[in-house]
Amino acid sequence: MQLLKILIGTLWPRKIVQSGKLKQLSVIAMRFIGALIFFCCFAFAQPSVTPLISNQPISWQVYFSPGGEATYAICRALSSAKITVLVQAYSFTSAPIAQALVKAQKRGVKVQVILDRSQKTQKYSSADFLINSGIPTRIDAAHAIAHNKVMIIDGQIVITGSFNFTRAAEDRNAENLIIIPSRELADQYAKNWRLHQSHSEPYGRNHEVFPTTAGHARSGK
Repeated sequence: MQLLKILIGTLWPRKIVQSGKLKQLSVIAMRFIGALIFFCCFAFAQPSVTPLISNQPISWQVYFSPGGEATYAICRALSSAKITVLVQAYSFTSAPIAQALVKAQKRGVKVQVILDRSQKTQKYSSADFLINSGIPTRIDAAHAIAHNKVMIIDGQIVITGSFNFTRAAEDRNAENLIIIPSRELADQYAKNWRLHQSHSEPYGRNHEVFPTTAGHARSGK
């Protein structure tokens, strides 16, 4: 209170302070100082909050199943493909993903698929659907299991994880899927994709195999 009296004495003339209005001025001053302190605390101690919607590009996206909409995320990523899509899959029975690949191919995107030999069955499979839609599809029988689950989009985006491209992976299994925008990572996955392409065999009738170097993917040549 003594400090407050000194402060008031510096702000108002002495005769006002001596006129009996000291108590009223003290209340006004205390309110003013309290408001000033509150403003300073709010202005300088405001926590940093990351907005839910940002203009900055998303660095990565992760999904978990069952019921985590991983299939939808894959189809959405494929809908944005403009140049190339490279696919490696162990089990491939998802109709929505197969249809998204066909739609991309019809837009002029160069789609190529490598599947595990388990997909080479007598029944009509997703491999048959892709082949009949004009998508070059190959079988990798050089390993006990070709267990990769990978998509490389436009030489810039990698989709991978434990998530098989199946309805069971979406609805019943415990799986994970991650979508990573990274040219450097896409280059590494594309190199590995080409390695497996070199020892894979065409599924069904022979199809043209498009160039798959990262440079082609980025330039569109």
